[in-house]
Amino acid sequence: MPETTSGVALRLRNLRKAYKDVVAVNGLDLEVRSGECFGLLGPNGAGK
Repeated sequence: MPETTSGVALRLRNLRKAYKDVVAVNGLDLEVRSGECFGLLGPNGAGK
């Protein structure tokens, strides 16, 4: 059976990340499909 590339490989809903009192990410929704290449860009210390 051939591999499908239309399925979701990663799904994040309402992601929150904090370092003590500093909120780095709040309410992130992200969907990456199988076969896609995805990168997060930003400066050091940005919470990636």
